[in-house]
Amino acid sequence: MVNPQVSGERTPTSYPVVLSGQARGSMWLYVFFAVTAGVVGAWISLVYLGESLAALGIPDPGPLTTAGLPFFRSAGLMVASLGVGSFVASAFLLKPKDSDLARTSLSADGTLAARTAAVSMLCFALISQLMVPMYLSDVSGEPLANTLNPARWPAAIELVSTSLAWQVTAVFALVTGVAALTTYRWMWQPVFLVGALLSLVPLGLEGHSATGGDHDFGTNSYLWHLMFMALWVGGLMALIAHGRRKGPGMAVAVRRYSALALVSVLVMAASGVINASIRMNLSDLLTTSYGWLITAKTIGVVVLALFGFVHRKLTIPKLATQPGLFRQIAVVEVLVMGAITGVAISLGRTPPPPPRNIRLNQMVIDLGYELYERPTITNVWTMWRFDIVFGAAALIFAAGYLWAVWRVHRQGGQWPIIRTVWFLLGCLTLLITMCSGIGMTIPAMFSMHMIGHMILSMGVPLGWVLGGPVTLFLQALKPSPENPGPREWLEVAVDNPAVRFLTKPAVNTIQFVVFFYILYVTPLYELMISEHAGHLIMNVVFLWSGTLYFWELIGVDPVPEPTSPVARAAWLTGSMPFHLFFGVYLMMLREVLGYDFYLNLGLPWTDDLLRDQQVGGGIGWGSGQFPLLIVWAVLIWNWYTDDARQARVYDRKAAETGEVDLDDYNAQLAAYQSGKNPQADYYGKTFD
Repeated sequence: MVNPQVSGERTPTSYPVVLSGQARGSMWLYVFFAVTAGVVGAWISLVYLGESLAALGIPDPGPLTTAGLPFFRSAGLMVASLGVGSFVASAFLLKPKDSDLARTSLSADGTLAARTAAVSMLCFALISQLMVPMYLSDVSGEPLANTLNPARWPAAIELVSTSLAWQVTAVFALVTGVAALTTYRWMWQPVFLVGALLSLVPLGLEGHSATGGDHDFGTNSYLWHLMFMALWVGGLMALIAHGRRKGPGMAVAVRRYSALALVSVLVMAASGVINASIRMNLSDLLTTSYGWLITAKTIGVVVLALFGFVHRKLTIPKLATQPGLFRQIAVVEVLVMGAITGVAISLGRTPPPPPRNIRLNQMVIDLGYELYERPTITNVWTMWRFDIVFGAAALIFAAGYLWAVWRVHRQGGQWPIIRTVWFLLGCLTLLITMCSGIGMTIPAMFSMHMIGHMILSMGVPLGWVLGGPVTLFLQALKPSPENPGPREWLEVAVDNPAVRFLTKPAVNTIQFVVFFYILYVTPLYELMISEHAGHLIMNVVFLWSGTLYFWELIGVDPVPEPTSPVARAAWLTGSMPFHLFFGVYLMMLREVLGYDFYLNLGLPWTDDLLRDQQVGGGIGWGSGQFPLLIVWAVLIWNWYTDDARQARVYDRKAAETGEVDLDDYNAQLAAYQSGKNPQADYYGKTFD
């Protein structure tokens, strides 16, 4: 370990951190945190178990399930949070060996954090696998001893949606944990962090939030809630462990975590309010068991916010001289977090109040809301429903971009207004598309789905890449004088082996074109539209694939290995027939994609599903041409400016060397005309 007093490293306050005492491990603390969450979850669930079983009409499966299921689910979320937070520490809180992030390995402290994260994800995978038979036992009322038989697990995965969610979680957690044990290079740590967060996604797509009316609001808000809970709780556990190890750079790590914690508490509060408001009335808070648990959880979050205030006012200013004070208060804080986690898990075992809207038809069950009239060119602009994922993302991206523009101007720099207009146009397009009648009917009609597909994969990305956000943020962010910071993270994010491979013209064109065919030619489309998660995944992939494709073609931000405008135009020309044929294929297809799903929605207007699909194919064929015209225009302009730049370079060189290249060329022509062989003389002159 590096002692700042010896190495000369200084904290942001320029005072050395006093490291006293012996470095200690934190394994027993991890277990204590997980057990605390598990005991609280099990105890509360047992209190309300009779009410829950009576509401569900199933027999008691026995104590191993009734107590074990909430215990392991609560403890499992604490273990998963430890994995997420430890990856946050190894990637962004602790300093790696050197500043070359694309090649450097983790420091000793970073390696310990990464190893903790990997083991945590493996433990979470085991717990997740155990939850598969436990939920089968819980739903069927059979004793756990019967459902532990692996031969019963396929039935559990097929019949119990929660068991399926935990099985997917187990796979994600296992892959992330095993992969994280194979390398301790810094560049992989953010990737493993994404894998750890993805392992939580299936859990956010099941439960009370994923059923009934407004479940789109419930699911999306719960996803935000779950993700930032893991970042908040896990990050603090990682900091406690780092402090107990007497690791260096504690002040920087705490300062960075403090910003993350502030964002987390705001997101958790907002998402929690949204989720509770669609489940119950205000009067239910003090009159129902579910309301009492919501109230207890709310009080706990307020207490945690007070802990954050104490850290900012008391422990962080004294971190240089009293580092133990931060750890002591943080341990109590994590225990409160564990108790809140147990309360939150108990909500899933407690029947919520009766729904405010008792008109739960198939459309509400599948979509979360009702569609009363056929969408037209005019009325899609009169229907509005805010999308908590993509609408919020559009606002966050726009706010971040404007902040960076303000930062550049504050530093005395300039930023072209046209780039700002392009980027904000992309964000506005995303906001309007997903929050208007277009976004509301995307899950209900193939033709509207195709409109959304074209806008998300071609319209929004065009605005983003022409806005040059990477170039802007590289100007706005200053190099970090301590650990690598946001600027360094951004640089390695856009210039690394994976991005270099994906932005090769051949690879980039294939990923953009092939995904269209994989989605609609295979049974994948029918699988994706049947679940809210599928719609989320498709929309994210549309945005990602289109942004990558147009970034390499016409983006303002330079790609790691740029190609000439002529080569890019050639690749675009070669890919156009595939785009056109894709639309023609859908127009000629006689089989209705997603027939059962669309038919069961029971839309209040009679519709010819095959005709709607043919309209969608026509939209796919025709609507893609307009964005491609913009791409062609930009490529031609880039071609012109590149040729003009080369001409200026040649003119400047000619002015400096006196047309040496032209004189040599004319000498060669004269030699050929005189019958001499100029090659030896010319190359000899060149290489002498």
